[in-house]
Amino acid sequence: MDVTILKDSDAVAAAGTDLLRGVLRQKPNAVLGLATGRTPLAMYQRLIAVCCDEGFSFRDVTTFNLDEYIGLSPDDPQSYRAYMKRELFDHIDIDQGNTFLPECATETDPLDVGPAYEALIRSRGGIDLQVLGIGHNGHIGFNEPTSSLKSRTRIKTLTRETISANKQYFKDPAAQPQLAVTMGIATIMDARRIMLLATGKEKAEAVRQTIEGPVSAMCPASILQMHEAVSVLLDEAAASALTLRDYYDWIAEQKLRIAGNTEGR
Repeated sequence: MDVTILKDSDAVAAAGTDLLRGVLRQKPNAVLGLATGRTPLAMYQRLIAVCCDEGFSFRDVTTFNLDEYIGLSPDDPQSYRAYMKRELFDHIDIDQGNTFLPECATETDPLDVGPAYEALIRSRGGIDLQVLGIGHNGHIGFNEPTSSLKSRTRIKTLTRETISANKQYFKDPAAQPQLAVTMGIATIMDARRIMLLATGKEKAEAVRQTIEGPVSAMCPASILQMHEAVSVLLDEAAASALTLRDYYDWIAEQKLRIAGNTEGR
């Protein structure tokens, strides 16, 4: 796990943008796993700003989102489809026919959505880079605490804590969904590379458990310790509970030194 601690949320967004651009430069037709919520917004804004700059393009990219609410139509302003269009897709040169969410249409059996989404991901060659945020309780996607670490895309009941955290987005509490379809933890772990973004002091304890705690279903994000290519980008506040902070800073210094030596050859 590569832990990078940056000054603030803007620096996290900049580093995330650089990482994602690097992936697309190496593979212009990459398959990206994308997240919603507040944390990736600044990164998406930066990606919009640099789209089509210096040959950087989303034209051949395919995307799969982590999750979607059950009970909201795609054109509902609070659906994650609407979020992605509003915050990213409508402002870049991506073919929106190649953007996918685990949507559950009213005439669709929710139990069929997960297997179909898994098959679709496989048909596109799997995810090259999965972008993640993290919930206050350590959830990734909508994999709440106690989710199976071997889970695949499926229906999940949201915790009261998650519902409370998201209620600010719903004017009518009765309209707020309590169910969602989410990529499973094993689905996320199938990605070739993972980037976790976390900002703000309210995420500090979840970040500590993810990086330094035991691997446990009580903190679903802790499974990332078992992935061979994870980049964790944190601001100072999100990193404030880490007990090995000095070590992470030392590692960062050594990486800069190695990079400098390499560039000098």
